[in-house]
Amino acid sequence: MFNIVLHNPVIPNNTGSIGRLCVNTGSSLHLIKPLGFDIDEKAVRRAGLDYWHKLDLHVWDDLESFFKAQDENARYFYGTTKTDTPYFEQAFQENDFLFFGSETKGLPAELLAAHPDRCMTIPMTREGRSLNLAVSTGIILYEAIKQNFTSYKELM
Repeated sequence: MFNIVLHNPVIPNNTGSIGRLCVNTGSSLHLIKPLGFDIDEKAVRRAGLDYWHKLDLHVWDDLESFFKAQDENARYFYGTTKTDTPYFEQAFQENDFLFFGSETKGLPAELLAAHPDRCMTIPMTREGRSLNLAVSTGIILYEAIKQNFTSYKELM
């Protein structure tokens, strides 16, 4: 379906929620190190992530190794508060990679600057700083699903 990429996530609960989201949508989860938490079997069991074994999980040492391993035709989109382009103006396709940065730092500025046409944001008022990472991921992932599937039964 789609690929969710978390660059240097630091809050384990967000990653756990996004993992559940991926399992329930048939999406893959790619984690780019360093991670702010352990994901070894003991840590996952202790956290009660009983669905984790069903997750199509890929862990990468860094962005360079991640990009080198992808098909040359892969498409990437970058979630950020540093653009004016709303996510619903992007045209998503199956197997796209949807990138999200660390909860504290976001995505690297050089990555965003190199791909301004693929940056997207979730419109919100000036009252808040940003949305929770798991919430943001869900909003954008379900927009991508909506754009590509005409019925709920296609997901099953």
